[in-house]
Amino acid sequence: MTGLLQADGNEPWRWPEARWRGIVNRVRAGRSLQPTRWPDGARCAFAISFDADHETIPLRDGDESPMRISQGQYGSRRGIPRIRRLLQEAGIPATFFYPAVSAMLYPDEVRALVGDGHEIGIHSWIHERNTQLPPEDELRLSLRAREVLADISGVEPVGIRTASWDFSVHTMSIIEQMGLLYDSSLMADDDPYELLADGRPTGIVELPPEWIRDDAIYFNFERFSALRPYTPPSGVAEVFRAEFEGAYAEGGLFLLTLHPHVSGHRSRIGIIADLLAHARARGDVWFATHADVARWCLHHAATPAPAEAKGP
Repeated sequence: MTGLLQADGNEPWRWPEARWRGIVNRVRAGRSLQPTRWPDGARCAFAISFDADHETIPLRDGDESPMRISQGQYGSRRGIPRIRRLLQEAGIPATFFYPAVSAMLYPDEVRALVGDGHEIGIHSWIHERNTQLPPEDELRLSLRAREVLADISGVEPVGIRTASWDFSVHTMSIIEQMGLLYDSSLMADDDPYELLADGRPTGIVELPPEWIRDDAIYFNFERFSALRPYTPPSGVAEVFRAEFEGAYAEGGLFLLTLHPHVSGHRSRIGIIADLLAHARARGDVWFATHADVARWCLHHAATPAPAEAKGP
């Protein structure tokens, strides 16, 4: 915050109304895209996703420590095989968001996931922080990442999740330029909504994540800091199940964000298996990729689009 004030030369409490309104309205939640119904009479939708960061976190930070690199490799070496088996046994499709560098390190892994029927989404180039990039670099890396993922997977991605949900003041414009169907980085609702850019409907679907539905915040560990995991797997399972039950009660979307190098461990994969089994036992839950949820909501939203608005 201090750097922002020094760069601007004045404090936010001095800003004219036009300035703070412009900031608030730059990217905003528009009409709800919660549908009038889910496919096949389902009561709610369940969209599970995995951010396959692998080695890109230390690489992004310029950290060449073999220990840190090995933690990322675990996600591919042990996490992804366990996750693939779990999803195959449950018969559930998922969305895997890949930094392009992860996909380049493990191209066969990406192709295997596509062969299993899963979706591949954009998740940066090397897990870079968008808010620290010049806009031309953010655009270049986003386009480059999509090109690499399309080349490796054989399918052009239609959705994006920014690395660490780091959404810069230029990201919305880049998503529009790329003609993407959906984003999954912003948190203005529990259920899907249309993104507005400076008050203008974009036709782009937001599938909102949330930190409480992310495994990393409960389990991350930094050995040279005070960051220590403090929630046991059973506690995380309780939070995730409560979020699912809320979505089920309201007839909405339950969107879960996981990481192979985090939830792929022996003590944690079981809580995901239990959650999927619990949801499947309901009998009226639609399990779908993020792209399928976005398309369904765009075409079955309870709130109609303005006549001039057109989706991707």
